[in-house]
Amino acid sequence: MNSIATERNLIYEASSFRRDDETPDRIFYRKARLVEHLDKRALRTVEHVIGTLIIEPRPRILDLMASWDSHIPDLVNPELVVGLGLNGEELLANPKLDLRIIQDINEHPVLPFPEASFDIVLNTVSVDYITRPLEVFSEVGRILRPGGLFLVIFSNRYFPPKVIDLWKRLSEQERLLLVADYFSQSGLFEEPSFFVSKGKRRPSDDKYSHLNIPSDPVYAVYAEKKGASSPRAKRPEPFDPEIPGPPPGSPLNQLRGWVMEKKRCPYCQERLKKWLIPLTPFTEWNTDHFYVCFNDECPYFLRGWMTMVRQGNFGFSYRFRFNPETCCMDAMPVPHPNAYRESIVEED
Repeated sequence: MNSIATERNLIYEASSFRRDDETPDRIFYRKARLVEHLDKRALRTVEHVIGTLIIEPRPRILDLMASWDSHIPDLVNPELVVGLGLNGEELLANPKLDLRIIQDINEHPVLPFPEASFDIVLNTVSVDYITRPLEVFSEVGRILRPGGLFLVIFSNRYFPPKVIDLWKRLSEQERLLLVADYFSQSGLFEEPSFFVSKGKRRPSDDKYSHLNIPSDPVYAVYAEKKGASSPRAKRPEPFDPEIPGPPPGSPLNQLRGWVMEKKRCPYCQERLKKWLIPLTPFTEWNTDHFYVCFNDECPYFLRGWMTMVRQGNFGFSYRFRFNPETCCMDAMPVPHPNAYRESIVEED
């Protein structure tokens, strides 16, 4: 058996899908939880992703593991929305649903629908609780029409007693790859795509805003079912609507001169930090320092998480960097917001 297959078998061993609380889910979720599980800024992003990817004019939608809010924006005009969840009170409180079904998919993962009966299946902030994901993803593939979309959205928040053990052991970027493997293992979907939004400021009216932690990250993995028989419009790639685009174009030499004179970032206009280059035997520079933008709300930095994912570099973003000797402007990859701050120095 090759090493990849061996590693996959270790990932999918039974212990990976155990929970701290193995009380049947129908009992644990018997009490309604009519609360938002993400902050308002993250929820706007979730709605934008859903609204961007649903391009069908009158889609039939299944909200899998549904609660009281399906996060389907008003611009979507569905023919039918079915909510399958565990709590009847939560489902009744969801105004988007036309049909409500109570079912524990961890206990009974067979979905009660015929083949090819939905255009869209949504699973929002719930994939981390699925104990039989390969069966569930195969079932989703069965009930989707060819070319239909399965969209899985999650964050970094969960109920610890009910999240699977494997999820807790993985980093946030590894969770993206795990969900993508769920798609791949079913054999029913095209190559999955990714969306990442993280690092934005938490809303000022949020109960956690005083802790100075960022807005909840939003991750999405999505793919279409194989077998579409005719060409159709390509689904647009989601983007983060709250991150400004690049600054208006200007001649490169003029922009370099502006950065050199002002020592400011062209993307956010914040003051650049003088940053000493760490000594390393592997790289030589013609200067001992750069000027780097360490503003965590800089759109260049915020967009970088998604750009790096598209390049296959999970868990990285980049910061704007300026070389005062060559006037070269480029990107400095960073693995997390606090990376390399120890090399910031005060101006002379």
